[in-house]
This record gives sequence, structure tokens and C-alpha cells, in this order.
Amino acid sequence: MGPVIRVRAEAPQAAEGSPTSPCRLVPVTGFDGFPVAALDFYEDLEDDCTKSFWTAHKQVYEQTVRAPMVALLEHLEAEFGPGKAFRPYRDVRFARDKTPYKTHQGGFVRLGDNTGFYVEVNAAGVRVSAGSYHLSGADLQRYRDAVDDARLGADLQRRVERLRAAGLDVGGETMRTRPRGVAADHPRLELLRHRGLSGSRDYGSAPWVHSAELAEHVAADWRRLRPLVDWLADHAVATGG
Repeated sequence: MGPVIRVRAEAPQAAEGSPTSPCRLVPVTGFDGFPVAALDFYEDLEDDCTKSFWTAHKQVYEQTVRAPMVALLEHLEAEFGPGKAFRPYRDVRFARDKTPYKTHQGGFVRLGDNTGFYVEVNAAGVRVSAGSYHLSGADLQRYRDAVDDARLGADLQRRVERLRAAGLDVGGETMRTRPRGVAADHPRLELLRHRGLSGSRDYGSAPWVHSAELAEHVAADWRRLRPLVDWLADHAVATGG
């Protein structure tokens, strides 16, 4: 028998206009944040990632995790485009780890291959990100050519620096050395080593994660991240399709 879902006390909501609020709030129809039970569900799933636990608590997942994620994506659709809530099941065909369920729920607005806006809820809370999560083939070559270009590369560097100044983390998959033919003193060597580039912010379990205010934080950070996504879409990634 799986563990019983733990229930923690609801934290008070942050006041409108507080330092944690990025802008004035607007009503969010159909989205009230992720309840504490959603975080507890994933905490327990990490301890017992089995079919028996999942079957016993599937309704908790549907009501406290998936339904709020769908509502959040629908709320953000008008500004960012249609989003998709990922399936909760892991593809274990070629994986050493055979646990059948993901211990997080992701939502994604796709602009191109592995590129777009992302939001996730897990046992620790909520995080957001945006960018290109894996570059390969022609996309990777276009990215490197653009970064090597003095004007385009300097533009990307400025966008990354602005994101970091705004408190967002910028990172992604990188190679250990450097691309063939790139000088060791290239002014943008850090960026050229990337095979994925994205910005992110962890909200954890801040009080407003459990309220409609979360939608405004996600929207505000996706807006901050849009210049990075736009650069990647314009100069590296084939969009659409």
C-alpha cells in the first residue's frame, strides 16, 4: 500500500504590489495556483514511484496537478500561444531507470524543435524557463555561426547579461572543450560551447505559487525571457511545423 498524501498548512498569499509581485494582478479565470497537495503528491511519488501508488492516487494527480497546469497554459495562450501539458509517463524503453512515472509535471509552449517556454511543478514547487533545450545538426551549426558573427553574437551576449542582471539563471547543455576551429580566446567562447541555451527561475513553494498570482509571475518571466527565445528563433532554430 502506498504512503498517504501528506497535507501541509496553506501559506498566506503575498499582498498585491509586494516585492514578489512582478506587476499589478488581473483576474485569472479557471486558475487558482497549484495547491499544496500537488507538491505533496510528488513528494510521495518520489518515495513510491510504483503503479500501485499511482493507481491509488491518480485522482489527486488529475485534480491538483494536471487540471491546474492545463488551466495555467490556457490562461497564458493569448499572449504566448497554445501550450501542452506533458504526459506523466516516462519512456523507459532504453533507460536504465525503469521507474514508470515522471516526478514532475511540465507544460510547454513550443516554437520550434526543443525550443519554447516551459513551466514545471514538482515536489519542491514551481520553476519556469525558456530557450532551446537541445541544439543539434543544422540548428546547432546556425547557432554557432550566429554566435561567431560579431554583431549577432554581441547581441546575444547582451541579452544573456540582461537576464542574469534580472536574477534569472542562464545555462544549458555544453560541450567540455570547444567547437573545432574555435580559438581558445574567442570573446564568446562560453556561448559557443553551448548545445542548449535557456534561462530559468525557481519559485520554490513561495506563498503565491498556491494562488492565481502565480500566472502573473510566469507571464512576467516569460516576457523577460522572450528576447532570448526570439534570438534563437531568428538565428538558430527552424520554427513552426
